[in-house]
Amino acid sequence: MTLSLNNLTFIIVTFKSEHIIYKCIESLPKNSNIIVIENSNNEALKKDLEKKYSKIKVDVQENSGMGSANNRGIKLCETDYAFVINPDVKFYKNTLDELINFSSKNNNYSILAPISDDEKHPNYKIKNKNFNNNYEYLDVDSVDGFAMLINKKKFKDELYFDENFFLFLENDDLCLRKKKEGNNIFVLKKAKINHLGGKSHSDIHAREIEYSRNWHWMWSKFYFNKKHYGYLKAFSLTFLTLLSSIARIFYYIITFNEYKKKIYTMRFLGLINSMTAKKSWYRPKV
Repeated sequence: MTLSLNNLTFIIVTFKSEHIIYKCIESLPKNSNIIVIENSNNEALKKDLEKKYSKIKVDVQENSGMGSANNRGIKLCETDYAFVINPDVKFYKNTLDELINFSSKNNNYSILAPISDDEKHPNYKIKNKNFNNNYEYLDVDSVDGFAMLINKKKFKDELYFDENFFLFLENDDLCLRKKKEGNNIFVLKKAKINHLGGKSHSDIHAREIEYSRNWHWMWSKFYFNKKHYGYLKAFSLTFLTLLSSIARIFYYIITFNEYKKKIYTMRFLGLINSMTAKKSWYRPKV
């Protein structure tokens, strides 16, 4: 079956996202199938969302990370297409229509994404800089995880996101695996999406979330490169970052900047844990 509103489920992972999730849902077409994986164990949010919206299911759990929670949502959905989105995105009125129209003509993709409306921060990576810009779509190497339309028929093994990643690069890993399998990843230029970026959680928790981001960014960066290119390559790409983190920790100790010291301590610890094959265990204290 081809892409349609009835054959599509939106998957939204939330974590302290009560302030933003409603705007996201309101921007989706009416009568959309929606599954929310609530990663901050908020039963009150579940009750409110399911009361307010008729075609929504909310699964409440402890924080399992983005990849794991997205996998749970995809496996719970009964449609052929799963649209993984962040709670801090908003759709334009024609975003889904453009994706459906394109898909009716070209269904040969594993992942399809709308294009970010912020041209300074594209939501895709592409190695071939000489692509034909006259096409209505871009054939890319990867797309950002805040908006990924997944064609489940191209995932017969049901291997979606690698759950070893807790945060960051799980989308790059998924895209790289699909490209190695010969699958297409497209970005549609007429279908635009607005991403606020870093606003999926409340500002009340901003500092602790930032500590967590730095820990997991370094853990994921080493793990991603080790997984795809080997330990020595991962080490060579991150060794200078390790030394820089140590130097900055000492600098911020002597300049009494506690916040910056903690940031670089988290970067150092995330990298060391990944280098020593420790799991991505750190969780934000919120």
